[in-house]
Amino acid sequence: MFLRRLSIERVDAEGNRSACPLRWIDNFAMRNFTNDAIFDDTLPVGDGLLEAGTRVPCARLQSAMEDWFHRKGYLGPEERLEVAEQTRCR
Repeated sequence: MFLRRLSIERVDAEGNRSACPLRWIDNFAMRNFTNDAIFDDTLPVGDGLLEAGTRVPCARLQSAMEDWFHRKGYLGPEERLEVAEQTRCR
């Protein structure tokens, strides 16, 4: 089911990047918080890493995750997220 490995990075106002902590990603991935079945095909696997099924759209994931992180106070007002597909999992 989890065929893709995605990187989840926090980007600050100066463009510096860092991997999002696993606890942030795990918090988002809980269904009772997102209430969106499209994200059920995700599995947090480490800091800045998420495995996902083929039906999970990166742009929608990035937008929803960024919104959630801003609301939770994980990201500052001028910070953003970047979600990118790294590789296909084997």
